[in-house]
Amino acid sequence: MKLYTKENLIKEFHKIAEQGWIENARKGNAGGVGNTLEDLLGIEENNLPIPNAAEWELKAQRVDTNSLTTLFHIEPSPRAVKFVPQVLLLNYGWQHQEAGKKYPDNEMSFRQTIHGKSPSDRGFMVNIDRGNRKVLISFDNTKVSKNHKDWLQQVEQKIGLGELNPQPYWGFDDLANKAGTKLLNCFYVQAEVKKEDGIEFYKYSKVTMLQKFSFVGFLQELENGNILVDFDARTGHNHGTKFRLRQNCFPNLYEKETSIL
Repeated sequence: MKLYTKENLIKEFHKIAEQGWIENARKGNAGGVGNTLEDLLGIEENNLPIPNAAEWELKAQRVDTNSLTTLFHIEPSPRAVKFVPQVLLLNYGWQHQEAGKKYPDNEMSFRQTIHGKSPSDRGFMVNIDRGNRKVLISFDNTKVSKNHKDWLQQVEQKIGLGELNPQPYWGFDDLANKAGTKLLNCFYVQAEVKKEDGIEFYKYSKVTMLQKFSFVGFLQELENGNILVDFDARTGHNHGTKFRLRQNCFPNLYEKETSIL
């Protein structure tokens, strides 16, 4: 594995940009933009080997994508309860769309992507309690779409229509530690994408150096609906709870932004 100084890495980004269109190194891989860049840099995963410097991460995205970038995984507290599979899935879940096909007839699902700007169509929302230093998950039955009235009746029979009790949450300190460790400093690379004869090509046209993760900015993006909490559990497996970010919002999570390309 190559070792880089920040200065040498910046030079390498310029060289890659000068190459123009580069063929996807990982055919059939949705993460081809990042994987191809890692291959060009001669590094593994997305941890940049910069000695004698604070931790850096490499984040790569398509310029025109609407997809979300996963920041990190962290389950809500109280963790001993195993809240997602034991409370949300059991009491607020619904029949999995593959029940009776890929999975057993009784397979249930709890898949929700929520944020702090407005509730989901099933009434779930992120609330930030700065007084108690918690990011909470809230449920409001009055915000549930009419399309889910049968599901709401089932919820009422199982547990009632009040607020989640207890409410799952993340303490500010836990979140700040997790996010700060994963996102302390970042090179954010964006690539243009084109296809020729079924083969993807990338042009790495924009690189931004982001320094000093801001937890204040993180909370603001949660409230603005740009950071989302993604639950993905079914009866047979909990795929984990993720914090995910909308396109072009990375700079809002840092105190210092420097354009490289």
